[in-house]
Amino acid sequence: MDDHSEFQELVNANIKALEKDQDLQALSRIWVRETSPHKYTYNFSWLGRPIIQFPQDIIAMQELIWTIQPQAIIETGIARGGSLIFHASMLELIGSDGFVIGIDIDIRQHNRAEIEKHRMSKRIRMIQGSSIDPTTIQTVTDAVAGLDRVLVILDSNHTHEHVLQELINYGPLVKRGGYLIVLDTIIEDMPENHFPDRPWGRGNNPKTAIHEFLKGNDRFTIDKSIENKLLITVAPDGYLKCVKD
Repeated sequence: MDDHSEFQELVNANIKALEKDQDLQALSRIWVRETSPHKYTYNFSWLGRPIIQFPQDIIAMQELIWTIQPQAIIETGIARGGSLIFHASMLELIGSDGFVIGIDIDIRQHNRAEIEKHRMSKRIRMIQGSSIDPTTIQTVTDAVAGLDRVLVILDSNHTHEHVLQELINYGPLVKRGGYLIVLDTIIEDMPENHFPDRPWGRGNNPKTAIHEFLKGNDRFTIDKSIENKLLITVAPDGYLKCVKD
C-alpha cells in the first residue's frame, strides 16, 4: 500500500470513529446552537467579501470542487456575495473554464457593485428573481445545457416548500458523481422558536424538504461522511450525492 492510500485509510477510520462518538456529535450540535445568537457565521470573509458560512463547510466545498471539477456552480441565495467569490476563485485555482450562477430575489445594488468590480467577477453571472420562478429555472437550465459536471448549492428561502421546489427543479441538473448541497438544514435541530422572526423553523425547513424529496427520488443519497468529519456544519443531511444518471 502506498503512502497516500495508507493515509486515506487512516482518515476514513477517523471519520467512522467520529460518527460513532455520540457525545461528540451532541456537543457539536450544542456548539452550533450556542453560537447562533452571536451570528458567528458573519465573522468570516473570502477575498474581501462576507461569506456568512462556517469555516468547516467552506473547507468541505473546496474539497468537493476539487473532486468534482465542476463546469458550473449554481447557488441560490447571494447575500453579500462571498460564496460567489469563493466558488469563482476555486474554479480559477483548478484551472477550468467553469462559471458560477448566483440567484437571489433581491440583489442589493451595493452588493452587486462590489461583486461586479471584484477580480473574480469574470466567472460570475447573477440572476435577480425567485429561484423557483419558471423563468429563472429555464434561464439556468439553458445556461448549463450539455454540461456533465454541475454543482448545485441551495441557500435562499429556507422554508420546506421553497426548498422542496428547488430540489425538484435543480436536482436534474446534477449528474452521477455530482452533489446537490442544501444549507441550513441545522434549523431542524435547533430548539423550538429559535427563529421567531423567520417563516421557517422546526418541522418547516431545508432538512424536512430533503427527506420529503428523497422519498420519491432515488438518484440522490445523503453523504453522511462529510458531516461526520466536519462535526460543526450548517448542513447535517444536506450533502446529497448523485448516484444515478
